[in-house]
Amino acid sequence: MNLFHTRGVPAGLIALLFAVLARVMGSVTDGGALVGIAVAFLLMITAGFSGFLPLLALFLLTVTATRWRRRRKERLGLAERSGGRKGSQVLANLGVCGFCSLPVLWFPEFSDLLFAAAMAALAEAAADTVSSEFGQGSSREAYLIVGFRSVPVGTNGAVSLPGTLAGVIAGCLVAWVSAASGVVGWDWVPVISIAGAAGMIMDSLLGATWENAGRVGNDAVNFVSTAFAADLALLTGLIFQRFAR
Repeated sequence: MNLFHTRGVPAGLIALLFAVLARVMGSVTDGGALVGIAVAFLLMITAGFSGFLPLLALFLLTVTATRWRRRRKERLGLAERSGGRKGSQVLANLGVCGFCSLPVLWFPEFSDLLFAAAMAALAEAAADTVSSEFGQGSSREAYLIVGFRSVPVGTNGAVSLPGTLAGVIAGCLVAWVSAASGVVGWDWVPVISIAGAAGMIMDSLLGATWENAGRVGNDAVNFVSTAFAADLALLTGLIFQRFAR
């Protein structure tokens, strides 16, 4: 808990400034800003101030992708609503990252595994958002991931080649920033990248099935998909550790 004494105040200030910037830009609502403060603060307390960088990378990728060809998305009725993402939306994308980072305070010996899972959740959030936004802004056709029949762009569970490629690249960028900033080792980059891409596919599968059937909402789909990516990275790490002994 000494981390709170050494990093608490500066981490809180950085997190607050980050949230204010996001709010001024119209990227989040007040509720979304509060969730962002909590996750940013937690990452800096547990991983050091460099832990903020992967979250910043996710934010920049999200803002860029959301504003990519916004007029086209507005004509299609797919543009993000004005006012930014609500607290529930931000929590659905960042909550798993926070939940994975929190135990580091009490179990620092497991920090490698926990941070890898947290970064995989961020990679999935980046991959999912960028794939959706880029695909909606650039693709003329999309295909439902279940059955691959042609559907209108923006349909839940629809995928496109440009969107998928952009999503994979976004997830890899978050993984690279995570290693470059020292949050995880470089050997975790492939694991985080693959977990992020797998979570993106899971998101599309859930969207095409449960969400289209009205069983769950988009926030639940996002949360489950980030949890899937985190679990996959965690399981992979445990298997590698097992065979490395």
